[in-house]
Amino acid sequence: MNTIKLSAPTTKEFWEIPVLFEDEHLLALDKPSGLLTSPDRYNLERPNLMQLLHQGIAAKKPWSATRGLTYLSNAHRLDAETTGVLLLAKNKPALIHLANLFSIDKVQQKYFALASGLPSSDEFVMDARIASNVVELGLMRIDNRDGMKSKTEFSIAEKFSGYVALNCHPRSNRNHQIRIHLKHAGFPIVGDTLYGGKPLWLSRLKKDFYLKRGREERPLMARVALHSEELCFPHTITGETIAITSPIPKDLRVALRYLREFRGNGRTFGAPEDEE
Repeated sequence: MNTIKLSAPTTKEFWEIPVLFEDEHLLALDKPSGLLTSPDRYNLERPNLMQLLHQGIAAKKPWSATRGLTYLSNAHRLDAETTGVLLLAKNKPALIHLANLFSIDKVQQKYFALASGLPSSDEFVMDARIASNVVELGLMRIDNRDGMKSKTEFSIAEKFSGYVALNCHPRSNRNHQIRIHLKHAGFPIVGDTLYGGKPLWLSRLKKDFYLKRGREERPLMARVALHSEELCFPHTITGETIAITSPIPKDLRVALRYLREFRGNGRTFGAPEDEE
């Protein structure tokens, strides 16, 4: 597999990140959970993807030297716990083009989310303005008077008792958009404690759950259960439609497997199959 290997000596963390798409202008990576896209304004010591990439280019790491890289910049961001497709530009003209596409909502984005609750309709739309939360820094809130226009379309991928898997199509590009829209709709994302979501525990799903004495249960899903599954956009140079996809990560697949076993009701809508 074509991967980029990154390490953060200060935290002794290591990542082997798959390359999903690459040509002379663009690079798309499969971002792992727990890694920031760019620096955290509240914790500058925390490792982030762009800093590690730039350090690798400066140090002429093998993944950089073989590509002849001198420039990389992210065209958008994913939250630290969100996984999936992250698109980078290898030169400034490509970055400007991609920034324009995102600004006029010409990049079609598809996310996969696991949320609590069950919508009354198999498809629904959240068209609610989003603004920064002035009380809790770093969070967002719904503000239909002073917020920025924001729209997300949702469709059910699979239903469970008490939970739902959703395909999410943001039609704008606001910070925490899917997370705050689902909270406002009453279906917080599993593991999204900042917006009312709770971890997924096997003990809450399985009636005869038993934990050996002295052992501590770990949640099936503790992080924000949100995955950037696909980006579709016109290429910066050729104009050809490019579709970049990322497979559902293992932790989400495991969560889905247990939900199907203990909370399934047979209602599926093309949901991703579980894999070992």
